Amino acid sequence: MKNIAIIPARSGSKGLPDKNIRLLGGKPLLAYTIEAAIQSGCFDTVHVSTDSEHYAEIARQYGADVPFLRSAALATDTASTWDAVREALCRYAELGKTFDTMMLMQPTTPLRTGEDVKRAYALLKEKQAKSIIAVCEVDHSPLWCDTIPDSGSMKGFGHKELAWVNRQDLRPYYRVNGAMYLLSVNGVDIPPDDDIYEDNCYAFFMDRKKSVDIDSEDDLAMAEFLLSRRKNG
Repeated sequence: MKNIAIIPARSGSKGLPDKNIRLLGGKPLLAYTIEAAIQSGCFDTVHVSTDSEHYAEIARQYGADVPFLRSAALATDTASTWDAVREALCRYAELGKTFDTMMLMQPTTPLRTGEDVKRAYALLKEKQAKSIIAVCEVDHSPLWCDTIPDSGSMKGFGHKELAWVNRQDLRPYYRVNGAMYLLSVNGVDIPPDDDIYEDNCYAFFMDRKKSVDIDSEDDLAMAEFLLSRRKNG
């Protein structure tokens, strides 16, 4: 079975400029995802999909395969990451390489490990699944949330029957954390974006400490803190 990791790292970012190569613990952000993919031993190819030759050179320094750059049309703010994945699979097919599974790994979720990747593959095999998606529990239940009108009035806010329910008594909610999307693929054929969460798709549960999604300076600072705590045991 041939497996590929695809790490999307376009050069444009409005919220946190060049976030995919911002330094974290002295290394570019995307290096952590490349290293986790390689350390897992699960992949024949670890590819970074980028529109930047500068990013590509950094990726190669950490062991990624970048034989081509992402097309400009798929490097905009509105471009779909999954279209970039499809493009990468097609380009590899043109080079004579096809794969049985593909794992999309966002570089902005840098604290997943090679062991997490291995366990995701084990779950794919155990469940005989089409896809495995990494999730983590949300900090606060959305059942305690509601919208507020422009007036600021909180009349009728939330669900009265849940207002004083203990957190432990509420069913947990989860969010997709971006760390791993593992899919069985047929050559260059992957499901449409809105079909991924269908039958035979299973959750891979991750700790919130590994699920920091870096989109701001505060997120980066939190990742630095968690990384230093991990290094110090």
